[in-house]
Amino acid sequence: MANPITKSLISALIALFLISSSFASSDVPFIVAHKKATTKRFKSGVERVSVSIDIYNQGTSTAYDVSLTDDSWAKEVFDVVSGNVSQSWERLDAGGILSHSFELDAKVKGMFYGAPAVVTFRIPTKTVLQEAYSTPILPLDVLAEKPAENKLDLVSSFVLFSKQLIY
Repeated sequence: MANPITKSLISALIALFLISSSFASSDVPFIVAHKKATTKRFKSGVERVSVSIDIYNQGTSTAYDVSLTDDSWAKEVFDVVSGNVSQSWERLDAGGILSHSFELDAKVKGMFYGAPAVVTFRIPTKTVLQEAYSTPILPLDVLAEKPAENKLDLVSSFVLFSKQLIY
C-alpha cells in the first residue's frame, strides 16, 4: 500500500503531464531564429562581414506581421554595404522558413561580440506582439593580423602525422 506522500506526488505528476500536454498541442507558432556571421578579407585593411539569419516556424499555426531587427552592428564600427539590418514579412506559415542576409564593412579593428537578433510576430489570438531571439554569434576578430597560411607547412604536417600512424 502506497503512503499518502507517494499518492500526492503521483497525482501532481499526472496533473503536470496533462497541463503540459495541453500547452504542447495548442495551436500557436513557435519561432526559432539562427544567426550566422562570417568574415572575408579582400585586401589589407578591408574586411567584410556577411550575416545571415534564418527564421523557422516550428509551431502549428501561422505567425503574422513577422519583423526582424539586428541592431548589434554599431555604425561607428561597421558600414552596411549590402542589404538592411531589418526586414519585415506579412506571414510565416507553420513549418515555413524565412531567410535574410546583409553585408557589412568593418571600420575598427578588434573583437566584436554581436547580440542576438530580435524577431517580433503577431498571433491572432493575442493582442501583444510576441518576441523571439536568434542564436548569438561567436566573437569576431575583425581586421586582426592573421598570419599567412603556408600550404607547404600543412602538407608537411600531414605527411609527418601519416608516418606516425604507420609506425
